[in-house]
Amino acid sequence: MIASLVNTASLSDLAAELADAGLPSSDLADPDRRFFRFEDAAGVIGYGGIEGDGPHRLLRSLVVRPERRGAGLGAAILGAIEQAATDEGVAALYLLTTTAEPFFRRHGYEATERAAAPDAIAGSAEFRVLCPASAALLFKRIA
Repeated sequence: MIASLVNTASLSDLAAELADAGLPSSDLADPDRRFFRFEDAAGVIGYGGIEGDGPHRLLRSLVVRPERRGAGLGAAILGAIEQAATDEGVAALYLLTTTAEPFFRRHGYEATERAAAPDAIAGSAEFRVLCPASAALLFKRIA
């Protein structure tokens, strides 16, 4: 699996994948976001990203293309994103989800109350506006 940074020109591809998956995409070009495109010899597997610049960051937009699901590729993408965050000295990753809580729990993420979110997470557009209040907030210490 090869990961490459999504550049401005390919943000539309990412936005289309997120729209198809029912995930927010209106803030993709905002500052402090890095998205990765994952592919192999068979083509694009999916996308994922990290938002923020401090020790607590938001895991964003992890999506596997429908035809590539069921082969453990989501776990591989998650592992690659976690490694990138670890390499940058991130202490914990947070995420909001309405549909994938079981997947993330299997990979060590724990539920936490929204009121306990660090300021860097609670101040994000995803937390404040883009995800519904019913979305589960999960976190994982990675360092």
